[in-house]
Amino acid sequence: MNSHVPALTGGGNVLAIVPQTFEETMRIGRAVVASGLAPSALIGKLEGDDAAAAVAVAIMSGAELGLKPMVSLRSFTVINGRPALYGDGLINVVRMSGKVAYLRTGCEERGGKMVGFCEAKRLDTGEDKRVEFSQADAERAGLWQTKAVVVKWNKWDKKNEEKPNDSPWYRFPQRMLAWRAAGYCLRELFGDVLGGIRDEFEVREIAEAEAMRDITPPAESVESKPTPPKPPKPPAPPSAKTIEAEPDEKPSEASEFVLGDFLDEIETAVARATDEADVEEIWNDFDAPAVLETEGHADMIEAAFAIKTRRLAQLSTLNGG
Repeated sequence: MNSHVPALTGGGNVLAIVPQTFEETMRIGRAVVASGLAPSALIGKLEGDDAAAAVAVAIMSGAELGLKPMVSLRSFTVINGRPALYGDGLINVVRMSGKVAYLRTGCEERGGKMVGFCEAKRLDTGEDKRVEFSQADAERAGLWQTKAVVVKWNKWDKKNEEKPNDSPWYRFPQRMLAWRAAGYCLRELFGDVLGGIRDEFEVREIAEAEAMRDITPPAESVESKPTPPKPPKPPAPPSAKTIEAEPDEKPSEASEFVLGDFLDEIETAVARATDEADVEEIWNDFDAPAVLETEGHADMIEAAFAIKTRRLAQLSTLNGG
């Protein structure tokens, strides 16, 4: 019955489809989006040609590093318009360059704390390097996570909510320490191979730091609203009436403390700081621990400190190059 069906044959070489023009790249991007294979982390809520363009950017970024289109989609993500490699993608690109004599990553324990490391050597020049990124480094940078449940600000509902901690620094601390060490080591030793591409988590932290600066205009517009204004000077009524009115106004003003607005003001203010001294001065002006303790929000003191720590970490990164 099946004599007319041709027999299946084996052999042949498996070749990737590599686009040669921008139009071909967009065609592949549209096909990937239509098939549902486009990574959600890459396209987000984009649709149609916008989603295909995000796929095309990942393919072109990977092509510059010698990656085939589908490998690029598995290795790249785009954060705030910046293409970034996942941690294993960064290592994959360096290994594929043919310039690696050896490359080792891992995490070890010293004095009760974890230390991630990456050591590598170039085959062509003989240069070698070992970089470590410790738990103490992560703590100073405000990256280390130890709580299973964290309080996060819901910008839509304008309130703080307790949510399970989904940070990779909480779920995979050893891998994150090793990847951060690898990011620093490989960018310095194989800068010609990576061409300035950073790993996903470092780019995401930079994007979050820049978002802190970007919220300045909205924050000013919120401050300009008549929600918590200081009582203006009384116009022209008799001074006796003014003195009688002030005691009535002060209690109502004190009862108008809004936790979210207070934290937003701190974040907006420290975002304008240009160095660590400015951050400390702004922080002392707000006196957040005392204010939050007085207003019955002592549980949010740690969240206020986190705002300061993030800004200090950002300034340290910028100053360090």
